[in-house]
Amino acid sequence: MSLLPSLPATRHLGPNGPAISPIAWGMWRLAEGGRGPAEAARLVHAALDAGINLLDTADIYGFDGTGGFGDAEALLGDVLRAEPALRGRMVLASKGGIMPPLPYDQSPAYLNAAIDASLRRLCTDRIDLYQIHRPDILAHPQEVARVLDDAVAAGKIGALGVSNFTCAQIAALNHFLGTKLVTTQPEISPLRITCFENGELDQAMMLGLTPLAWSPLGGGRLIAPESARDRAICAALDKVASEQGVSRSVAAYAWLMAHPAGIVPIIGSQQSERIAEGAQAMKVRWTRTDWYAVLVAARGERLP
Repeated sequence: MSLLPSLPATRHLGPNGPAISPIAWGMWRLAEGGRGPAEAARLVHAALDAGINLLDTADIYGFDGTGGFGDAEALLGDVLRAEPALRGRMVLASKGGIMPPLPYDQSPAYLNAAIDASLRRLCTDRIDLYQIHRPDILAHPQEVARVLDDAVAAGKIGALGVSNFTCAQIAALNHFLGTKLVTTQPEISPLRITCFENGELDQAMMLGLTPLAWSPLGGGRLIAPESARDRAICAALDKVASEQGVSRSVAAYAWLMAHPAGIVPIIGSQQSERIAEGAQAMKVRWTRTDWYAVLVAARGERLP
């Protein structure tokens, strides 16, 4: 039975952007549990040493509902201050545009200030990929585009992306941008296949956007399934995982990566061994039959 095409070792952010690994590491929980710079540095090294060079954070990561806004960025900044050479090994991505308790603000004044604040916390003069975290319905996309284009022109940002935007919101912002979007970051997993069927991935391929998948393990439900549907999806993943000698998590990452849109799963674990393990997904191969078996389990019905 023929295999789907093998994955390229790297892909690029946009036509002239930096090369990134086909899997990323995210720092949503980096600042949890009193983690200090030394432990954070170990996690950064684990990702980079495993060949994962796209590191994704956000200014809201670390916020617990009352405090901690900016903590994850600041902790990564501590790591980079102590080891400046690490900066050259990574493609640094961050996000902004959420301001508790509003909750969203992409007005020119706020967004300009948010970009500058992220640069200070991260101890860098340039963020390789800056993403609008969630859309602000009250912000005109032309105004948002102007701020982002100015930040690119000033050298503060290398490339632009969005997170949790609809197809129409992506199209509207991209229309006004001089520096076009290169990424979109929706929630995608074998448990959440909305993007496969609502046009988001089709739009990404049409516009040349790299989809970055947050929560690719379904918030942990692929590790500890809760429903009959969860268990059916896990069984379909386990077949390939067992045959290829990898964990279910790795099979799940690889399932997303097999899509022709070039989905880049973002590993959410804050454990060195789980980060390194995730890199094994680059070598997993799928047949169409096995890939569609996971999709059928996710849909809960036979294909038409």
